[in-house]
Amino acid sequence: MRLRANCASAMTEVIVVTKAPEIERIEKDPLGPVSIPVDAYYGPQTARGIANFPISGIRISHFPNFIKSLAYVKMAAARANAVLGDLDKQKADVICQVCEEIAAGRHLSHFPLDVFQGGAGTSTNMNINEVIANRGLEIMGLPRGQYDQLHPNNDVNFAQSTNDVYPTAIRLAILLSRGALQRALEQLATELEGKSEAFSDVIKLGRTQLQDAVPMTLGQEFQAFATTLREDVARLGEIGAFFHEINLGGTAIGTGINTNPGYQAAAVAELRAISGLPVIPAGNLIEACWDTGAFVLFSGMLKRTATKLSKICNDLRLLSSGPRGGLNEINLPALQPGSSIMPGKVNPVVPEVVNQVAFQIIGYDLTITLASEAGQLQLNVMEPVIAYNLLHSLELLTNAVDVLRTKCVVGITANAETCRRHLEASTAVATALTPAIGYDRAAELAKLVLSSGKTIREVLAEQPDLSEELIAQAADPHLLTRPMPSRPASQQRAED
Repeated sequence: MRLRANCASAMTEVIVVTKAPEIERIEKDPLGPVSIPVDAYYGPQTARGIANFPISGIRISHFPNFIKSLAYVKMAAARANAVLGDLDKQKADVICQVCEEIAAGRHLSHFPLDVFQGGAGTSTNMNINEVIANRGLEIMGLPRGQYDQLHPNNDVNFAQSTNDVYPTAIRLAILLSRGALQRALEQLATELEGKSEAFSDVIKLGRTQLQDAVPMTLGQEFQAFATTLREDVARLGEIGAFFHEINLGGTAIGTGINTNPGYQAAAVAELRAISGLPVIPAGNLIEACWDTGAFVLFSGMLKRTATKLSKICNDLRLLSSGPRGGLNEINLPALQPGSSIMPGKVNPVVPEVVNQVAFQIIGYDLTITLASEAGQLQLNVMEPVIAYNLLHSLELLTNAVDVLRTKCVVGITANAETCRRHLEASTAVATALTPAIGYDRAAELAKLVLSSGKTIREVLAEQPDLSEELIAQAADPHLLTRPMPSRPASQQRAED
C-alpha cells in the first residue's frame, strides 16, 4: 500500500509501504498442498470436503448436538488412550480442553462442511480432528498446522476410524435431541387435555367417513388427540433406547484394528461418564459397523408421530371450516389475513404448516429407508444422509409441535350452539334407539328425519308406540355420549 503526502513548503513526497494482511495459509495432505483461510481451525481435508460438496448449503454446524456428540467421542477416546498409556497425557489434556470448548457451543463456525457428503462421513471426522488439533496447537502457543506437535490423525484420531466415530456420534446426537421433541409433545398433550376439560359439556355430532354418526362431546374429541400423542412420547423413549448400543472401538470394520485390547471398554466407559447417557458396547462390532436398523426404526416412529399430528391438524381445519359455509364448531386463533383478494378471510395457517412438516418427515423416512438398504458389505456409506434426515426430522417436528401448541391450540374456542345445532339436525340419535326398537325401525326414523326436515326430537314425539321414557332418554344427548344399558322392548308403548 502506498501513501503519498505533499508538504506545502518543500513539496516533499513521502511514500509509506505496508504489508497486506495474510488471508490464507498452505497445508499439505496425502494429495498435496491445500489453501486454507488463515484464521480457520480446520485443515486440508476439511477444505477439500468444502470444495467437493457444494450441495445443500446446510452446514453440519446447523446441528449443534451432532458437533457436541463428535466432541464427546473425541474426548472419550483421548481419555481412554491416555489411561492405557497410548497417548501422551499433555496431548490428551489439550484435546479434552478443546472438546470441552466445542461441546459448550464454541467454534461452530469452523464446521462448514455440507450435510450431504460422500465418504461415509470421513470429511466430518477429519473436520473435528483438524479443529481439535489446530485449536490445541493454539492453546499450546504454537502455530496452526504444526502437526508434528499435535496431529489430527496420529493423536486426535488415535485408535479410531470414521466408521466407529461417526455412527456413534449420530446415535448420541439423536439421544440428545430426542428429549426436546418428547417435551414438546408432552406440553401439547397437556394443552389438549386442558381443552378437553373446558369442552367437556359441549355436545356435538361425531362423524365417520365425513357423514353423521353418533353424539359425542367436543371434550372427548380433544382428549383423544391428547391420548394418541402421549402414546408416542412413550414409544419415542422405548425406541430411542436402541441407540444406547454403540460400535465405538470397532474402528474400520468392527475388528478393532489399531486399538489396545482394553480400549473399547475404556472408551465406552469414558463416553458414558462424559455424556451422561447409558451407552453400552455393541455385542457384535462387525454387525454394528454396517447395521442401520435402529435408524430405520426410529425414523418410522417419527413418521408415525408426524402422521398423527397431520391427522389432528386435518381435523382442526375441518372443525373450524367456514365460518359460515363450513362446520364452524371451533374457532382457531386469527393469526394473519388469509387472502390478498378476499377481504375478511382468515386461514388455518398453523395446521397447514404442520401438515407440510409431516409430509416432509414422511419423505425423509423413505430416504432413510433407501439409504439403509444401500449399505454394502462391512459399511453403510450413506450414513451422512441418514444423519441429516433424522436430525432434521427431530428439529422440524419439535418446532412444529411447539408452534401448534403456542399459536393454535392455546387459543382454540368452541362454538357450542353450532355443535348442538348440527347434532339436532342429524340422524345420530337414531343409533341409540336400536337396542330398544331394532335396527330396521331406527333406520325408518332416520330416513323420516332426513325427508321431513324435522329434528329427531320432533319425529320421536310423533311416534305413538314409543314410551315417554325412551323419548326423554333419546332426547338427552349427554346420555348418548357414554355406555348405557340396553333399553328393553317393553319401553315401547302398548298399542291402543
